[in-house]
Amino acid sequence: MKIIIINGPNLNLLGKREPEIYGNQDFEAYFEKLKATFSSVQLSYYQSNIEGEIINKLQEVGFSYDGIILNAGAYTHTSIGIGDCIKAITAPVVEVHISNTFSRETFRHQSYISPNAKGVIIGFGLKSYDLALQSFL
Repeated sequence: MKIIIINGPNLNLLGKREPEIYGNQDFEAYFEKLKATFSSVQLSYYQSNIEGEIINKLQEVGFSYDGIILNAGAYTHTSIGIGDCIKAITAPVVEVHISNTFSRETFRHQSYISPNAKGVIIGFGLKSYDLALQSFL
């Protein structure tokens, strides 16, 4: 099984950025733990702060991977382009968020990804990625 995790803007700052919301662990260290835990899965990781690069990656893997775990960060709430891309590809997408977006600012309550996602996992910290991986197994 081939799964990719795609993270959007500012998620490269995990461990440094607002630790009271996002925790104090960087994603690369967490990703190594995920690979060890899910050793039967061919797991890869991509992060970009640029919307078009995220769309390019989704198109690149969206017809050949078994699943995509997407945390589009703030683009979740603004990017019709990412939402349309998910609608166009065949790989199932699970939308994840580290924080509970519904307990935060009102603008974070809207997602352009959710209508086209297989499922949504919100608010379980980095464990959200673990749960998303389990959903594919």
